[in-house]
Amino acid sequence: MFPSAFLRLRKDFDKMKEKQNLTTGSVPKKLIMFALPLLLANLLQSFYSVVDMLVVGNVVGETGLAAISNASMISFIINSICIGVTMGGTVLIAQYKGADDKQAQVETAGTLCVISFVASLIVTIIGLCVYNPLFHVLNVPMASMQEACEYMKIICYGTIFVFGFNAICSIMKGFGDSKSPLYFITIATIVNIVLDLILVGLLGMGTAGAAYATIFAQAISLMVSIIHLKRTHFIFDFKLKRFVIKSDKLLVILKVGLPTAVQMVVVNISYLVITGMLNNFGVSVAAASGVGLKINTFAGMPCWAIGQAVTAMAGQNMGSNDIKRVKKTTKIGLLLNVVITFIVVVTVQLFARQIIALFEPESSEVIKDGILYLRICCGINSLIYTIMYTFDSFAIGIGSANIAMINALLDAVFVRLPVGWLLTFVVDMGFSGVYIGQAISPILPAIVGLLYFKNKAWEKKKLIPYIDKGGAVKGGKAII
Repeated sequence: MFPSAFLRLRKDFDKMKEKQNLTTGSVPKKLIMFALPLLLANLLQSFYSVVDMLVVGNVVGETGLAAISNASMISFIINSICIGVTMGGTVLIAQYKGADDKQAQVETAGTLCVISFVASLIVTIIGLCVYNPLFHVLNVPMASMQEACEYMKIICYGTIFVFGFNAICSIMKGFGDSKSPLYFITIATIVNIVLDLILVGLLGMGTAGAAYATIFAQAISLMVSIIHLKRTHFIFDFKLKRFVIKSDKLLVILKVGLPTAVQMVVVNISYLVITGMLNNFGVSVAAASGVGLKINTFAGMPCWAIGQAVTAMAGQNMGSNDIKRVKKTTKIGLLLNVVITFIVVVTVQLFARQIIALFEPESSEVIKDGILYLRICCGINSLIYTIMYTFDSFAIGIGSANIAMINALLDAVFVRLPVGWLLTFVVDMGFSGVYIGQAISPILPAIVGLLYFKNKAWEKKKLIPYIDKGGAVKGGKAII
């Protein structure tokens, strides 16, 4: 099975070498072709996390389900840090790809791998120290506490595989290859599901089995990705001498990566706080909001995939000094996002009752509250969110990740949480106040993103010096 899979991957890799160049060709076509594998990869990742919960829920029961649900909140934050840090590598490699600087591409990949390794160790240590007291703060039911701690301990020890796998995928995205990460994630999904059934079902290892399934799947997909890239004679050969930190590359990766990590962590923590607010209104509201958020998450996946495509494409074209194509990429990405999101929103609104009932067909209260969630949080605000996210993706791609970080703070800290709290507990609107706070939160960041895009100052911003075809450096030093 695996030899034939590798053969197919090699053929696909050869065919894609030209397609990885995002500085030429049709902008809409390149965006769509780059975004589709990312969308499928996002769906697969969500799918195997759902399978974890389904298997544990059916085999272990509600205590195991509660344990994984609570542990997942911390896992999301760990993944956010990982994706944020590695995003800096994606952007820098994309810009060096656009500049056709192969040596810098190799140095960036090596630096990113070392950073990811060090970051994984730091996150592992912090995670092992905080998960137990954090579970107590979150009021995890005592019946589920031991299982939640056991699950989280194993996940923390497997953090190195999560960081390693995301680093490889980030490198591939920077080169303009979104298909290879899809293959790797597909392998991870299959392995995770099979191991869930064996470890949790057949061997009766409970939530610990689900945790082992997750980290083993990540480890195997990491090994497969490295073997594949070595066999296809990838520009980075994974030799020990390549794993060296270059200080100039380090500074730029952190310049982009740290704000992106902060952005994602802030968003996830805000949802954690919102969950705490909604828990005050009982089980039905909490369940309905959880279902509504899951539906909203799936509805947002096309937007995120196109946004990631905008980031990679803007990065490569910024590296080639093609400002006009950067603008065109952002405008077309915005148009695609708005149109697709509009279709998704209309579909969700038309079939809100039926969609909610798929998750909880028995409770009329959950269905009613879930429909209210979707009416408020998956409507016009979703279109505004796509505007915010597209401009954030553009900003990250050109190297201005601080703009996306500021927008995340405006969204979560300055609007979503305080407005939601005021409307709910001061104005006494009940849990619908939380929904309204969430719905209006993207407005201000969308305006900031638009204004930044319209401001021509970013056109002179360079993460790397531009090198013309004759080898001469233009534009002086990179701004870091």
